[in-house]
Amino acid sequence: MFKEYDVIVVGAGHAGCEAAAAAANLGSSVLLITMNMMTIAQMSCNPAMGGIAKGQIVREIDAIGGYSGIVTDKTMIQFRMLNRSKGPAMWSPRAQSDRMRFSEEWRLTLEGIHNLDFWQDTVTGILTANGFARGVVTSMGHRITAKAVILTNGTFLNGLIHIGLKQFGGGRIGEKAALGLTENLRDLGFESNRMKTGTPVRIDGRSINFGKMQEQKGDENPGTFSFTDTKPPAQQRSCFITYTSPEVHEVLKTGFDQSPMFTGRIEGIGPRYCPSIEDKINRFADKTRHQLFVEPEGWNTVEYYLNGFSSSLPEEIQVKALHLIPGLENARIFRPGYAIEYDYFPPVQLKPTLETRLITNLFFAGQINGTTGYEEAAAQGLIAGINAHQNCTGKEPFSLKRSEAYIGVLIDDLITKGVDEPYRMFTSRAEYRILLRQDNADLRLTEKGYQLGLASEHRFNRVTEKKTAVESLIHYLKSESVSPDLVNGYLESEGTAAILQKVKIASLLLRPQVDLKGLMKTIPELFHHVSVALKAGDEIIEEAEILVKYEGYIEKEMEIAHKLSKFEDMVLKPDFDYWSIKALSWEARDKLSKARPATIGQASRISGVSPSDISVLLVYIGR
Repeated sequence: MFKEYDVIVVGAGHAGCEAAAAAANLGSSVLLITMNMMTIAQMSCNPAMGGIAKGQIVREIDAIGGYSGIVTDKTMIQFRMLNRSKGPAMWSPRAQSDRMRFSEEWRLTLEGIHNLDFWQDTVTGILTANGFARGVVTSMGHRITAKAVILTNGTFLNGLIHIGLKQFGGGRIGEKAALGLTENLRDLGFESNRMKTGTPVRIDGRSINFGKMQEQKGDENPGTFSFTDTKPPAQQRSCFITYTSPEVHEVLKTGFDQSPMFTGRIEGIGPRYCPSIEDKINRFADKTRHQLFVEPEGWNTVEYYLNGFSSSLPEEIQVKALHLIPGLENARIFRPGYAIEYDYFPPVQLKPTLETRLITNLFFAGQINGTTGYEEAAAQGLIAGINAHQNCTGKEPFSLKRSEAYIGVLIDDLITKGVDEPYRMFTSRAEYRILLRQDNADLRLTEKGYQLGLASEHRFNRVTEKKTAVESLIHYLKSESVSPDLVNGYLESEGTAAILQKVKIASLLLRPQVDLKGLMKTIPELFHHVSVALKAGDEIIEEAEILVKYEGYIEKEMEIAHKLSKFEDMVLKPDFDYWSIKALSWEARDKLSKARPATIGQASRISGVSPSDISVLLVYIGR
């Protein structure tokens, strides 16, 4: 019934979709197995993509040749660039999406890839032979063979849903859990553990009094995620802000004796940075209120998502507390919030390619690795899909360094440090964040995607043209001078000192109050050069301005990255006998033997491995 595939992808969430698309677009024959064809790329929690650091990841996925940015652009109902008041390293795009259209667009995209097949079923085991993955076993009794298998099971592995004292199996509310696969993987030698996440109530928008809330509109000039020709939304839907109160907190506390979090019924580790509302009022008892975001689920639906009100309390407590929140006094809910526990596999069991160390050609991506978030999952799926194809075709493995991409930071953190709570990306996790901005993801990564065969020649040529245009504009700014009579009026209007003699245009951009568009309005030659000679759009202007304004910081980070890169290039053999090196501390020998770092750089980031241990390793490598 089934042919032998190159790659089987298990699970059609954000990780599974990117994995299947990447492997298939690179030329592998792919079978995507999902428990429900109607929930492909389901936005299980909030209907949004991007945000702090997450927006950078989506742009990186797009630059390499993935689809998350394109699908988001086609289905967005609101766009905002977060952190505009801070430096460009912190700017992060975020979009609200139409939940139903997002899933539909992903499915149509996947159906348009000719060598990608689908099968609705539940995978209960992995076929292996001589330490290699050879396919999967399904609940319908099928044994489907393949050269590589990618597991992207999300929250479905032995998923257990909690609402108050009620608990029942499920991967999402209304959908059954995936049983059997965890046990099969344990039998193969893998270590697993439990994690917990949650989601808020969904509210009927017809019962919300928006007049009591603060409106949050999208950007006046919305942007896009993709570096392709996707269009920003012509119109946008607003979100709204409201707050809890001490009265709301008191009502919620009455349900604590029935909270699975506090009664010990939930054993999994929950997310530190996206806690439930009961966890928030317990941990931050000094706070009299917490901000809530009321977010539309789509263009036409009346369903709203209450961001910040994740809960596993009994339904009646959730509703009673809701009715004390401004604007929600008469709120009707479509379904209550709930918590879900699920199995994950500590990611220290993986290589930088996301291939498992135990089984060759078996890959893990997404929440199975202990992460949280659509964006983190999609990034892992992309890397796993690429490397499954590379393995099948005997090509070099593909990975990204910490200095090259947030995706590189994400995967290095996972496989080196492991997780003790659901992992979420932040800009603070990246030591090279001025290099890893959202605006330059294409300049950093599209050539890599093109060399792989994911990014098209058109995209590569477009990036090359952009790079040339930016360099030309920067050269002009650094070489051309401007006289006081031309710019002093503008400078004084912006609250910065006038100049007394001619200066280079670039030197004016170093002032925080001055921007390139402002200078273009007052310097005719500059305006002419940008708009005519370069035919430059906003992205060219923005990129050039950032590179001029932050040149010193960028050069410093590049210098540090270059100095440390030698450690990233020093390869450690996978069968290196650390126990034989008595000069290493006992803890270092233990941690290194378990983690099996690929390079000295990766070894240096393992907790418990000291600088003196690294010096010992360098001596042995030198020998």
